[in-house]
Amino acid sequence: MSDKHLSSQFDSELGSVSSRVMELGGLVESQIRQAIYALSEFSVEVANQVTAAEAKVNAMEIEIDRELSSIIARRQPTARDLRLLIAISKATANLERVGDEAEKIARMVLSIIGTGAPRALPSLELRVAADLASGLLRKALDAFARLDTAAALAILKEDDLIDKEFDGFVRKLITYMMEDPRMISPSLDLLFLAKAIERIGDHAKNIAELIIYIVKGADVRHSPLDQIELVVK
Repeated sequence: MSDKHLSSQFDSELGSVSSRVMELGGLVESQIRQAIYALSEFSVEVANQVTAAEAKVNAMEIEIDRELSSIIARRQPTARDLRLLIAISKATANLERVGDEAEKIARMVLSIIGTGAPRALPSLELRVAADLASGLLRKALDAFARLDTAAALAILKEDDLIDKEFDGFVRKLITYMMEDPRMISPSLDLLFLAKAIERIGDHAKNIAELIIYIVKGADVRHSPLDQIELVVK
């Protein structure tokens, strides 16, 4: 079998597994949208739909990992191809964890509804942060599909906005709990929910860092932004 034929087969396998990752990303994005809607409308039905989707997300992660293991064993890739496969595996894990966070949001919404006083709490700000996190994940998936390092760098900068939203929201919740002890239990639910939203932004950031790893061969995790900018240029 010619090297050219082997290369085309490998490219086909890479394309197939990359498509599966994008499919997983679409499923997880749908989970987030449903979770945000459940929060916005305090919908038990939609929250239950989010939790029900978790099994499919987990199954897809396992399938993709199995396919990646098979490719690595058969093709023994090196250099950028190996980096790409490693990054796909890590991106898949991050997407599965985003699904976990969406499920957590749905469970928290159900818990808040169960307290009987959900609309007395400042959930509007939380929905703004959730929209930011969802948008960041969408940008990360698009940048990953195109291996766009400039877009990846922009995502790393944008993640700071979600962190600031989270900090401001925590301060507001503390005020609510101090003013009315009856709000402590539902406020704690919202606090865990806010943390779940922040984690979605963190996973989008992780995917952005993987793009730079694939293209530049540099591990920029835990690096300051000014150093990452030098790597991307």
